[in-house]
Order: sequence, then C-alpha cells, then structure tokens
Amino acid sequence: MKITITGSLGNISKPLAELLIKAGHEVTIISSDPKKINNIEKSGAKAAIGSVADVAFLTTAFTGADAIYTMVPPNFGASNYRQYIRDTGNNLKEAIKASGVKRVVNLSSIGVHLSEGTGPIAGMHDVEETLNTLEGVAIKHLRAGFFYINFLFDIGTIRQMGVMGNNYGSNAKLVLVHPKDIAAAAAQELQGAFEGKSFRYVVSEERSIAEIVKVLGTAINKPDLPWVQFSDEEVFAGMKAAGMPAAIASTYVEMGTAIRSGILFEDFEVNKPAVWGSIKLADFAKEFAAVYNAQN
Repeated sequence: MKITITGSLGNISKPLAELLIKAGHEVTIISSDPKKINNIEKSGAKAAIGSVADVAFLTTAFTGADAIYTMVPPNFGASNYRQYIRDTGNNLKEAIKASGVKRVVNLSSIGVHLSEGTGPIAGMHDVEETLNTLEGVAIKHLRAGFFYINFLFDIGTIRQMGVMGNNYGSNAKLVLVHPKDIAAAAAQELQGAFEGKSFRYVVSEERSIAEIVKVLGTAINKPDLPWVQFSDEEVFAGMKAAGMPAAIASTYVEMGTAIRSGILFEDFEVNKPAVWGSIKLADFAKEFAAVYNAQN
C-alpha cells in the first residue's frame, strides 16, 4: 500500500512510519522542515516538505495514497489556537477531497465529544466534525488519552520546587496513553478495513494523579514527592513565565478545569475499548527516570 502520514518524525509519526515500512508499505512522510529530509529518507520513507496551511501541497502529497494518517501539528505561535486547529482541519478536508483519498486515520483526542470547555481539545472536536462531512471517505478517528510524555514537562518543577502540580487535585483521574501505543493503533487501522465515520479510544492505562505521582516519584528516588493543586491563576502565570503565549496558556488552563470536573472522560466511560495499549505507567516511569537523571 501507499500510505502518506503527517507529523514529520514526531513522537507518533516516527514509530508509525517504522511499523508501516517494516510491513512493506510505501510511506511518504510530510514535514515542514527541509532539515528532516535526510532522516526521513534514511528511514526508508519518501519526504514531502511543505506546510499544512498549503492545500495545494497537501493535495499533491495525498494524491495516489491508498490511505493517509492525519494530525494537526502543534503551533504555539498561533494567536487563536482553536482557530488554527479548525483551519488546519479544513485544509486537510479540502486536500483529501481534491486528492481522491478514500481512507483516513485521524489523530483526535479524548474529550472531543464536547464542543466547548476543553481548551485545545475543542479544536479537535471541530476537526472531527469537519472531516466527517467528506462524502465517500472512510474515516477512523483515534481518540487518544493524555500522553505519558507530558509529565516530562514536570521535571523542571520537580527540580525547582520539589513538587508536581496543576490546577486539579491528586484525586483526579487521568486516562493515559503512550505515543508508541497510538502508533501501533494507527498502523493497525491503516492496514485494516473500516467503513463510514467512526472513532476508537486509544489508551494504555487509567490512574489517579496520586498513583501517577507515587510511581514517577519512586522512579526518581522521591517516593514522597508531593502533588500541589495550584489555582487556575497560578497555572496560567507559570505557563506564561515559562514562555507560553497567553492565548495558548489559557486554553491549557481550561483543559485542566475539564480534567478537574471529570467531564473530559464522560464519553470514554461509556465507550471503553476492548483492547488497551501495552505500555503501562511502570514502563513509562523508567523513561521518565532516564530523562530526569540525564539532567543531573
């Protein structure tokens, strides 16, 4: 099969490409960075260099593919993050339509059943709605959980303040996933058969914040590492101090409130998958400790 994937050599797209190439498929990887061409070609894939803002480029990259994997690349320079995500979804839709591609696996998110109140995830809601308007195109949305690797951003706080924290409490629940488990699910769907418009939750484990902190803290020899529930204002200020634009920081504060209330996981609770990812929190804890210790 000829398969085109977006996401350059990112945390999902790189292992996805490796799985597809190993299975004998002809893979094209879309990247906005010309410096990635060499590494893309070394992997055995073809490089397509251009922007997701360029519908003509996307159309060319998609044309001739038997299936494509789509995702919206992060863009922390966007003045309106939801609008950026929505616009990218529209670009993907127009390119899919113009290229004649009939099978799409799209990276989405847990919480997209809600149209408001979820921060950047609301933009992914818009993307699902947009792609689902395509006629004659089979689309599988992968509704991924909270990435384990997001906890790597807590390492600085641990070193500076001796705590982990956010604007939700230690009793809050998170539905977690490893990018490699998302890649495995995407590879399975791209090589499989599906019809119509559907979604699949892709998750690896479900844990409380207290459990997560205990496991990660123990992995770095800090078994009593505390979790602090900061106020929305404190989290917003901390993100801005770290260099995140206010327009982006506000959306992540809103996502935290959705986690705090539990609304983010309501649809997941009634649509839990039969098969979960293989990488568990204990496995990620080793990865977390390696990154933490490397910064000593």
